[in-house]
Amino acid sequence: MTWQGKKVLVTGAGGFIGSHLAEKLTEEGADVRAMVHYNGAGTWGWLDDSKLAKEMEIYPGDIADPESVRRAMEGIDTAFHLAALITIPYSYHAPRSYLRTNVEGTMNLLQAARDFGTRRVVHTSTSEVYGTAKRVPIDEDHPLQGQSPYSASKIAADKVAESYHCAFETPVVTVRPFNTYGPRQSARAVIPTIISQALDGNVVKLGSLSPTRDLTLVDDTVRGFLKAGEAVGCEGRTVNLGTGREISIGDLRDLIGRLMGVELTSETDRQRVRPSASEVERLLSDNRLAKEVIGWEPEVALEEGLKKTIAWIEANRDRFRRDTYAI
Repeated sequence: MTWQGKKVLVTGAGGFIGSHLAEKLTEEGADVRAMVHYNGAGTWGWLDDSKLAKEMEIYPGDIADPESVRRAMEGIDTAFHLAALITIPYSYHAPRSYLRTNVEGTMNLLQAARDFGTRRVVHTSTSEVYGTAKRVPIDEDHPLQGQSPYSASKIAADKVAESYHCAFETPVVTVRPFNTYGPRQSARAVIPTIISQALDGNVVKLGSLSPTRDLTLVDDTVRGFLKAGEAVGCEGRTVNLGTGREISIGDLRDLIGRLMGVELTSETDRQRVRPSASEVERLLSDNRLAKEVIGWEPEVALEEGLKKTIAWIEANRDRFRRDTYAI
């Protein structure tokens, strides 16, 4: 399949992964409609800085508003649905907003796809739906556990997507990224948190150091989205996008320190510690199904991806409030 001339919607296009995906699709020749969250300042998130934004149709809207979504979906061949509230700590403060955006927003898009006969919907899940691993590596049949309001909302969204495929044959594919990182990620995530603080000294404030994560560079994640949009016969399937390698937060801190040429230590910031039953202690993906179903596997090693991320944060250090905890 070629994306040349295909009419494509990316929701959440102003965000971290969404902006990279919208740019990649534009580079591939797609006719991209980039849905960004409407705000009074008229900003487009990361697309404000994109040299390719002028080649996209920028569509400000609200994924939680059905009429806004219907207008965005009209005439679309493939919809990549990334719009969501994503941060776990904020979901403790505003859980209802996560249901409205993540669950109702997903249903709005799926209903529009059903009405318009959209060829393919690629729905974005998250490894957080698995909760703390009951077995490793985690395959797509692993039990789902709502250990935070955020993960509960994403489980519900995934099930809405499943129901639309089963009940209405809506051609939806669910991709489940494991801890995507890279340029443009905010300090709400652990890698930018460590790097941005390390630019100012050798002591970084962190939460728990024992949880492990399976970290995937955004370039690899974006390739997974494209593969899910292209692959034949994968409707109704869910696939993990992960590397199959895990690293603890403490070891990640040490690795970043070595790559930056500084010996890092850390101090515990209680604000950054999740409630004990809500902390996901271990994530390690089984990505064999993604290779089988959509022909995807990761290409970039963690060390290489971290070097790229460090260079970007060093060049954009003014974007980070390094002395403030962002939930």
